Amino acid sequence: MIEIERKFLVRSNAFLKDAIKSNRIVQGYLSSNPERTVRIRIKGSCGYLTIKGMSNASGMSRMEWEKEISIEDAEELLLLCEKGTIDKIRHEVIVGTHVFEVDVFNLENEGLIIAEVELSSEDEKFEKPKWLGDEVTQDKRYYNSYLSKNPYKNW
Repeated sequence: MIEIERKFLVRSNAFLKDAIKSNRIVQGYLSSNPERTVRIRIKGSCGYLTIKGMSNASGMSRMEWEKEISIEDAEELLLLCEKGTIDKIRHEVIVGTHVFEVDVFNLENEGLIIAEVELSSEDEKFEKPKWLGDEVTQDKRYYNSYLSKNPYKNW
């Protein structure tokens, strides 16, 4: 499956009043190689194994494969991950006909807030809320796999 998404910095916490759902996410990487990342994630009470391919030239599209696994398996696999864990709260916010996933990072990446919106095509139009800041889709520093090795607090 091809994932198409755009990433933006977030200017304020104004999105919080419109959040319809929030979950803590803890994730690590079995492989943070940009050609193929392999991620283990615990989101709420569920575990996931995700493989992502390399992004295209625009940074918007890449292959993504994800399967739900037991939380017990996810907890065990997190122990095998490379050094560096991502810990964040994800808030889902409906804006127009799209759902923005707004990640408020904790621990080593505290202070960073990124919003992502998934699209059906790279040229799909979407409403931009006032709290949306600069686009960082093509900036690999904002990939979670990068942040796990190069925390925001060290920039």
